[in-house]
Amino acid sequence: MGSLPVPDALRWWWQVSNRRDEYARAVLTLSLVVLSISWYAWLTRKSRKADLPLPPGPRGLPLVGNLLSLHPELHVYFAELARTYGPITKLQLGKKLGIVITSPSLAKEVLKDHDTTFANRDVPAAGRAATYGGLDIVWTPYGPEWRLLRKVCVREMLGTATLDAVYGLRQREVRRTVEYLYSRTGSQVNIGEQMFLTVLNLITSMLWGDTIKGEERSRLGAEFRQAIGEMTALLGMPNVSEFFPILARFDLQGVERKMKVLASQFDRMFDSMIHKRLNIMDEKGREESHDFLQFLLNLKDQGDAKNSLTMNQVKALLMDMVIGGTDTTSNTVEWAIAELMNKPETMRKAQEELERVVGKDNIVEESHLPKLHYLQAVMKEVLRLHPALPLFIPHCPSSSCAVGGYMVPKGARVFVNAWAIHRDPVLWDKPLTFDPERFLIDGKWDYTGKDLSYIPFGSGRRICAGMAMAERMVMYALASLLHSFDWELPEGAKLQLTEKFGIVLKKATPLVAVPTPRLSDPKLYAGC
Repeated sequence: MGSLPVPDALRWWWQVSNRRDEYARAVLTLSLVVLSISWYAWLTRKSRKADLPLPPGPRGLPLVGNLLSLHPELHVYFAELARTYGPITKLQLGKKLGIVITSPSLAKEVLKDHDTTFANRDVPAAGRAATYGGLDIVWTPYGPEWRLLRKVCVREMLGTATLDAVYGLRQREVRRTVEYLYSRTGSQVNIGEQMFLTVLNLITSMLWGDTIKGEERSRLGAEFRQAIGEMTALLGMPNVSEFFPILARFDLQGVERKMKVLASQFDRMFDSMIHKRLNIMDEKGREESHDFLQFLLNLKDQGDAKNSLTMNQVKALLMDMVIGGTDTTSNTVEWAIAELMNKPETMRKAQEELERVVGKDNIVEESHLPKLHYLQAVMKEVLRLHPALPLFIPHCPSSSCAVGGYMVPKGARVFVNAWAIHRDPVLWDKPLTFDPERFLIDGKWDYTGKDLSYIPFGSGRRICAGMAMAERMVMYALASLLHSFDWELPEGAKLQLTEKFGIVLKKATPLVAVPTPRLSDPKLYAGC
């Protein structure tokens, strides 16, 4: 036996056994068994992983794949593909592989079970151009820098304590809007535009204290809304230059160039506000202001290596707040008023609840909101039918991962179609009907992403950082508009509920309505 060529590990085992060291022999034997089992399991997993197929999907053309078959209303097109190919679908977008998820169980695998793997983004050229190279909370890769940005936003800007502290700002802007609408009694009003300006004033007040008022209100509100609308459109636009690496530098559709022009408008505004604030800090000291800009500048100057920001990161966060908070919130309120106008009985129930809770001789305060259960259900139903981001921000796996028995390769662009999940007849009774009472019958639905059948703000690590602020602002604005006014279409107009796809879901036709005061005392329409 000793003359045979024996591997070192086995030779040592033989020698140990000859010395009758039972304990050492048992330990060594167990180690070899565990090692063998682990090696076999690894080989098996590797084999299975390699054998997993890609998800099914429509056949594409040579070179371009499925690019030419994409429909402008991507959320609807993706939902149609799911009916044909199943809840996980593959699309070949030039050299880029797209994966579409259209069921709660598979969304759970992506957003919960394999959350860390899918926590990164596939950053588009438009996103990099808008956010100083992708330095904001939306596009920054998952890791220490992203965790710092998330902590800054959620704890300092959008946490409960901060939102409570700036209630006065929300009240001021909403009351100013009510006063303006009262001055427009009997006239046509663009609901989305007015709500956009309300939210823009609120956010800029929270950021650096300025607000748009007087004659500038309509002019600047329209300009800002158009600019942000164009930016979100560019972010949601399929960009051919990204699907073929060899074409990336040519920017064939001008997406990157257009975004840089739009972003420069905001960059000049940010630079102006930062310059003013730095001058104030030099003259009066850094503790003079307590808004978000001041906090960011303090963090930039005083933070240690692990907890400091660059100036471009500061401006990227400001960009997130201005773009991410305005269009989404104003669109949700616009959708809510439109759906309620389409169902007058539902609007009447919401207004009756407001009369009981608030009273017709009083104005809405945020303290009333927790008691407005029917209006809460209205908001939830609006977000079910018209989620602000119908496909969320696409995810990008950091390594290849099995989902639903199929392989999702590293670097794929992964879409979760929340819009389709929210309209699935298997999950929802009469899913295309606007029915807030479904949320009163079943009170389990919330915005935290626990149940993947209802995910208007997403789920997992990348769940929307502005969820708490959006909920408060939508509820407060909607309650104030319904309590203060009745709403009708202009004579001869027809209500349109058609959607227009973008990274943010909008009404294809802006809602123009005529307000009529509901409260008897004109003093209740005075602004703050």
